[in-house]
Amino acid sequence: MKKNIFNITVPTNFNGYRIDKFLQAQVVELSRTRLQGLIHDGEVKINNIVTKNASKKIKEDDKVKVNFPPPKETLIKPNKIPLDILYDDEDIIVINKSPGVVVHPGAGNYEKTIVNGLLYKYKNNLSSVGGRSRPGIVHRIDKDTSGVIVVAKNDNAHAKLSEQFSNHSITRIYEALVWGVLKPQSGKINEKISRSIKNRQLMSVRKEKGKTSITNYKTLEIYQNLNLPKISHIECQLETGRTHQIRVHMNFKGNSILGDKSYGKKRKRFKTIDPSIEKKLSNFTRQALHAKILGFFHPTTGKKIIFEARRPQDFDLLIKSLKKASI
Repeated sequence: MKKNIFNITVPTNFNGYRIDKFLQAQVVELSRTRLQGLIHDGEVKINNIVTKNASKKIKEDDKVKVNFPPPKETLIKPNKIPLDILYDDEDIIVINKSPGVVVHPGAGNYEKTIVNGLLYKYKNNLSSVGGRSRPGIVHRIDKDTSGVIVVAKNDNAHAKLSEQFSNHSITRIYEALVWGVLKPQSGKINEKISRSIKNRQLMSVRKEKGKTSITNYKTLEIYQNLNLPKISHIECQLETGRTHQIRVHMNFKGNSILGDKSYGKKRKRFKTIDPSIEKKLSNFTRQALHAKILGFFHPTTGKKIIFEARRPQDFDLLIKSLKKASI
């Protein structure tokens, strides 16, 4: 079993950073609060000297070591949750997450999450970096988004995967159904994203204060006829991975994702539409967004590996119905 230790040498571009901010940039799943707790507990060393000062400045070429103590007894209970496992070895687990399933406990849901299923199947053989409520969780996708995610079985794997997410070397491709036709039909959206001023639970494009957010998209197919509103089947490849990035960028373009209750129109009105198609669209009550492909360098072998998750049945049936209606 690998030691729960993270080692890194400070690169030039982080010279003068606070130690907590530096570590937050390196291990993206670790909250700043948890990092500061580790620092205060004496679990962080700079050049082999313990520091308990979260605001201590670091210098280029400093050697930083973080020890992640074994997780305390968790309050999260193992639960037999169905997991569609695409890959499993001693370091990682790759899962095709079903829509409607939350990745980790929170907001009143502590029993029916991916984490509950992982604890049931893998016991304590999961990384501890994410804390007691997020064992193994390197990243997440929204509850109503389906598709591929990777889980770490040990802290060494977690740290190396987190670094790849942080430096945007991960390959992430999504597919979605959006209203209308994108102009141009293929392109790049480079618009900064941050918390919405109007609703802090949502994100929005904010040109001055947001974080750099880049989505490359292309139109795969356009569904339309006299009795069908224009709907586009698109593919998006992320250069960055901000919260709700694709949903926010598509809404910004004026082509919100079908079924998106947060960023789309509350109720879509049609002048003319086939009643059977209208029913199918109305019954699709989640965002039509699927994390199709995830690629990364294996944390132990260093080999680039790519995984593809099949579309869930509801998404697949909707596409087939739109294809048939647009003929």
